Amino acid sequence: MTLLASGRRLQRILLLVVFFLVFGYLSYPSLSRSRGWQEAETYEEYVQTSFDWASRPMKNPIPESSLIQLPEGPPRELPRIQHAFTKDELDKAHNETQFQRRDAVRKAAQKSWKSYRAYAWRRDELAPQSLIGRDSFAGWGATLVDSLDTLWIMGLREEFDEAVRAVGAIDWNKASSSDCSLFETNIRYLGGLLSAYDLSGQEILLKKAVELVDMLFAGFDTPNHLPANSYNFKKAKNGELEASSRQPLAVLGSMSMEFTRLSQLTGDPKYYSVVEQLKRGLEKTQDKTNLPGLWPKYIDLIEGTRPSSDTLFTLGAQADSAYEYLSKTYLLLGGLDPSYEKMHIKAMDAAVKHLLFRPMLPFGDDDTYEAGSPPPDILLSGNAVSTQRDKSELQPRVQHLGCFAGGMFALGGKLFDRPDHVQIGEQLARGCVWAYEAFSTGIMPEVSELVPCEKKADKDSDSRLVQCPWNETKYRLKKKKAAALSRTSSFTDNTNPKPNDYKIPLLPKPFTKISNPRYLLRPEAIESLFILYRITGKKDLLDMAWRMFSAITKATETKFAFSAIEDVHTANPGQPTIKMDSMESFWMAETL
Repeated sequence: MTLLASGRRLQRILLLVVFFLVFGYLSYPSLSRSRGWQEAETYEEYVQTSFDWASRPMKNPIPESSLIQLPEGPPRELPRIQHAFTKDELDKAHNETQFQRRDAVRKAAQKSWKSYRAYAWRRDELAPQSLIGRDSFAGWGATLVDSLDTLWIMGLREEFDEAVRAVGAIDWNKASSSDCSLFETNIRYLGGLLSAYDLSGQEILLKKAVELVDMLFAGFDTPNHLPANSYNFKKAKNGELEASSRQPLAVLGSMSMEFTRLSQLTGDPKYYSVVEQLKRGLEKTQDKTNLPGLWPKYIDLIEGTRPSSDTLFTLGAQADSAYEYLSKTYLLLGGLDPSYEKMHIKAMDAAVKHLLFRPMLPFGDDDTYEAGSPPPDILLSGNAVSTQRDKSELQPRVQHLGCFAGGMFALGGKLFDRPDHVQIGEQLARGCVWAYEAFSTGIMPEVSELVPCEKKADKDSDSRLVQCPWNETKYRLKKKKAAALSRTSSFTDNTNPKPNDYKIPLLPKPFTKISNPRYLLRPEAIESLFILYRITGKKDLLDMAWRMFSAITKATETKFAFSAIEDVHTANPGQPTIKMDSMESFWMAETL
């Protein structure tokens, strides 16, 4: 996984905490038959980390008088987000179908966890084919920690109890590498600990979370107290970390929930203070970028939270969760900080203007859809390049990571009374469903490009979101150009070479290029369907999600677990996929 592949992620970023605050309960009232909801037990397996990060003297101390306190006052009365389900909507036949589907998902999780427990216990990941453990995130057991809340929710209490005991013995001072990513450690480990603590109430998880956040807090021990994502343990102890002049946006915006929650739980304002400083910097610069409302992919932290000279804007990799956290942190703070609302709305409106588009789709005359049927009502999220103020050029490059945007738009739309954003969220979620079902495996690729409906010169910016007629000549020209630029329509990876007789199948219309054909067991598309269903109550979204799950398990299942696959673009449906021998922690933590 690349530096900021998440998060999706997108993710998990205390997603469960927010759902509990807003939705009141994660699963249907009629689907809550879980063995996990029992009185919390007390564990005596806690082993303190061998280095006390909390007592480490800061080289660049923050005066106590400068600490920013949590907002005070009673939480605001926030709008209802979840659809008001009726008894008719949750009838016997519906519930029986959902119980069967739920059990199938649970079995997939049990299979994955059983093999992780047998072959990679306390390691970061299981290699699901070679059946060995791998350490990609400092070796503290990323899958172990990241999966805790899933085990609890699924009622796997025995597995949860054993995992908690193992987590209690983690020593954050003993890593498999000399450094770690501040971002990845925060979302996988700290987010995993806090969501599991909020669900189960196990104090041992909070103790480990406090140990870890004190370690991560050293990442802010820089001259301007802005974080160093490249976290070298030795330098951190000596106060020698430095912020970067080219820091991915997601690093800045994807710690607010975890650090805020730790201040809420411990009463220590220092964690909230450093992320609030980051938020204020982003707020100050939001209208000063080339595309007001959006931030570029990279930010200069040497000169403060100043947008760098980067000209690329995206909701995808290295930016995604910075936008995702805005509405969710607003919720976590009980609506007491209105700046999160303002920042979210500005960002979403700018994304509609510059990043979203409708793909040019054929009618059903060529067997793409049912004969004579109109194209589906969908939107997708791409990139934008901007070299001058408020002007952009769309790059119709679709990332699987960007599929989280459907849920983000819908959640913010309900929360901030923007029904147009709820509709856009649904169109985006359905767009990812369409992209999944366009390929023979039933799964969309990691990165792909396609022909968009173009913005009309004499129309406003929303003209790119309006349905346009199919143009075969235009499609062929765009496809030819894409092939000429890349010399191939498929991503090449020499680590998993294709067989000599492998033939690249024709691309489904209107795709012109597959930049990366992999599927890495990502959650973003199915996550957005979950949120949209809970908001709208539309049952067809459940069926779409089930088709996704069925396609994913069929294409990725191994004898002992599930694996990322090399190429979703196989010549024929049902053709065996090339497995990558990789099962990242978000498979159990988010996708399942």
